[in-house]
Amino acid sequence: MPISGASQANRIDPTVVYGFTNLPDNREREPLRIVRGKGVFVYDERGKDYIEGASTFYCTSLGFSEEELIEAAVKQMRELPFYVTGAHRAVPVVEHLAERLAAMAPMKNAKVAFAATGSEANDALMKFLWYHNNASGKPRRKKIIARLGSYHGGTIATASLTGWVKYHAGFDLPIAGILHTAQPDFANLAEPGEAEEAFADRMIDELRALIEREDPETIGAFFAEPVSVSAALALPPKTYWPKLTELLGEYEIRLFDDEVVTGFARTANMFGCETYGFTPDCMTVAKALTSAYQPLSAVIMGEEFYEGLERGSAEAGMFSHAGTYHGHPVPAAVALRTLELMEERDILGHVRTISPHFAAALRALEDHPLIRGSRALGLAGAVDLVANGAAAGTLGAQVAGCCQANGIFVRPSADTIVMAPPLIITEAEIDEMFRRFRLALNEVLEASAG
Repeated sequence: MPISGASQANRIDPTVVYGFTNLPDNREREPLRIVRGKGVFVYDERGKDYIEGASTFYCTSLGFSEEELIEAAVKQMRELPFYVTGAHRAVPVVEHLAERLAAMAPMKNAKVAFAATGSEANDALMKFLWYHNNASGKPRRKKIIARLGSYHGGTIATASLTGWVKYHAGFDLPIAGILHTAQPDFANLAEPGEAEEAFADRMIDELRALIEREDPETIGAFFAEPVSVSAALALPPKTYWPKLTELLGEYEIRLFDDEVVTGFARTANMFGCETYGFTPDCMTVAKALTSAYQPLSAVIMGEEFYEGLERGSAEAGMFSHAGTYHGHPVPAAVALRTLELMEERDILGHVRTISPHFAAALRALEDHPLIRGSRALGLAGAVDLVANGAAAGTLGAQVAGCCQANGIFVRPSADTIVMAPPLIITEAEIDEMFRRFRLALNEVLEASAG
């Protein structure tokens, strides 16, 4: 369909409201328009190629234009383009996907509730917690603890859970009952001379103090990513997770595992909880579940937790939770094929094979004057930047801008750059990605010297 004259005139003063931007800038700054993609590359409307070094929002795990996923969507569209999952009506592909996810999950006899986005899944899990506890004789256990810096979504409830406190006030957030504790970010929050285990002990002691201050009988759950990529890949110390799970068990606080980013091989295990050796009560997944080709997410619950929902439903006569697009057959078909392709092509094995090369490429950057350190976990990595005269917290955006000019997309977080390329990336593509990244670093360095 041809673009109308009105649309042409609106290219800089847009009709679209762009998230994660400074909105006034949108009236002055024309957006970069991406028109196609292939593998780890995307292309703008002028034909320039970019390596998608962050899998967009850490989600396009199998890269762009994967024909098998396209065909899965087309096939399902032809057979049954839409039907609800609910009210004692089912679509087989949705049932098959639920069975596959339950079999993959670390919890025994897991149950699966579908939603459309990671935000929705996390929001639903919060809702399910309150419902479960009301039906289980624990109506006071409603508070939820999350961690500063972590991202859990954009709904009213999940934006409250998200530890981006700088942005809370304008939305009148957080809602009541949402608490925050420190991110176990040893690289950036450790005190001078503090050992990793001592740092982990301090994180746990601070959390214990928060629980005691709030009254343990009012705390329902602790919500966390196994490793927070959104908090600039804040790698927790080795002893953090064992001590955390012990503490939560002591106070009978449920552990909710947000695997929206870390799920499906990103950390070199199928789920991040495997990487860190813990079993959650419930978990949420999205993003790589469909390689982001279709919007789909899921809440995966342990059987004991699910039984609380059954009790509440029996009392009320119905489980009053559903969504028109929850369990949509087209995303379900794409997700099922995504999981099949991951197995057929041994994507997990590929990530484990390629990760050392990725980590070595990150470490090689440490000789650059703008880099003070690097870290990696599976196919997620980060470099911390040296301020070099720039205002604190601004260098990441400056480097990301130069990266874009040199044909690579990364995710800035204050003075850190995060990378998480598609899981299908090759050694040669990793080398090219870091060649482009070093060019960007050199340009920033030259500009600061001039």
